[in-house]
Amino acid sequence: MRSTPDFKRVYVWEGPVRIFHWLNALSITVLIITGFLIADPPAIMSGKEASNQYLFGTVRFIHFTAAYTMVAVILLRVYWAFAGNKYAGWRSFFPFHKEGWKNMLAVIKHDILLIPDKQGTHVSIGHNAVASVSYLVLFVMIFIMIFTGFGLYSDNATWWFPQLFSWVVPALGGDFMARTIHHVTMWGILLFIPVHVYLVLYHDWMESRGEVSSMISGFKFIEKMLLKRS
Repeated sequence: MRSTPDFKRVYVWEGPVRIFHWLNALSITVLIITGFLIADPPAIMSGKEASNQYLFGTVRFIHFTAAYTMVAVILLRVYWAFAGNKYAGWRSFFPFHKEGWKNMLAVIKHDILLIPDKQGTHVSIGHNAVASVSYLVLFVMIFIMIFTGFGLYSDNATWWFPQLFSWVVPALGGDFMARTIHHVTMWGILLFIPVHVYLVLYHDWMESRGEVSSMISGFKFIEKMLLKRS
């Protein structure tokens, strides 16, 4: 699709950002499903010999494979926050300045209170200010999950990486508190997912800027007046 007189096709999300997004989404989905199974195993009746079954060993393997994948893509994203373009840069996650607060207020009025924004103050080329703060919170929750998860795993781990987190469980006051924090944080991430999907679809429908497809192609359609302001 070509740019229209009022819109310009702009390359916003670079390849590493898109790879991070989809691998992170996949790993979170797998971690949540397997995490529920580990926390509350279903009673499975089988006539097989116990020595021929390794169902929950497989579940744990999948869980930790997804966890290692998440660590890898988080490290990639941290690196790209310094190596990527301005839309992916670390500053975009800290919109705590005059223009950021102005955009945040406009987004809240537009998205939550459904107040029309004729001046387009709520529109951003990359993430708007509310999205930036929500992703910052998501990253904090992911780091909590990594620290508590590998902290709980460190007692049974046989190599050095999980051992880096062996101090976490004692620091939190023991196994029960670490598991509780891990579980509650998971629910925070689970709450984030439908809100994130709804707002992306909402903005895609309301603004027709390619919000959804941009995380596949990398391109958005941006108003030329907004490009002049940026």
